[in-house]
Amino acid sequence: MPTPPSPTNPKLPAAPSQQPGAENAAHSPIDEQLHGFWKKNGQALIVLCGLVLLFYIGRAGWDYFATQKEEGTRKEFAEATTPEKLQAFAVAHPDHVLGGVAQLMVADADSKAGRMTAAISDYNRASDLLKTGPLAARARMGLAMAKIQSGDRTGGEASLHQLADDARQYQAIRAEALYQLASLAASANRGDEVQRLAAQLLQIDPNSPWAQQAFALEAEVPPPAVRTAPPALLARPPVTVKPAGP
Repeated sequence: MPTPPSPTNPKLPAAPSQQPGAENAAHSPIDEQLHGFWKKNGQALIVLCGLVLLFYIGRAGWDYFATQKEEGTRKEFAEATTPEKLQAFAVAHPDHVLGGVAQLMVADADSKAGRMTAAISDYNRASDLLKTGPLAARARMGLAMAKIQSGDRTGGEASLHQLADDARQYQAIRAEALYQLASLAASANRGDEVQRLAAQLLQIDPNSPWAQQAFALEAEVPPPAVRTAPPALLARPPVTVKPAGP
């Protein structure tokens, strides 16, 4: 005898397979859009992510290489303990600031040894390598003094005036240039020029040790207007005029 079908409760919901639109409800419009976007652009996104990853890996590698190279350059500079080695270092590293420093040290060694022609050449090269900054100004000062010591007093004084009159130049460099000019004026017994340069130095940097030395020069070589009269004139007795008698 066949079993009769169980009665259906009208209050219970129908099975999911029997609900209308259940298959469409499983995929929302947003999911379909994302799926379509990924299907269309997924490969390009993977390539883009790979490129970004390669960029950061390459940048990290380059930074590591640059750090190692910088450490090697500094070590090589520290090992350059003679003028010959410093010169070779400067030639090997013309684009590095330490190359300019090495050339400046070579120029100083030449100047100290009295090799003024070589010093002028080396100071010029150091100035070109360093370009800007206090060390470049230091090279220009050395160049001016090397010119003077080599006999080119006119060229050296012109270089000193350029440093002293440059308002953008470092204060200490301007003060030293003014003192050197005052010293040259004192050696030529130009007291009025010494006084003028000392006053200019006082305006730029009154606390500079160069200012104190310039004042000492000013005391040694006073301007002509305040120089004492010759002793013979000072010892001459005054002239007394007697009134005429009757």
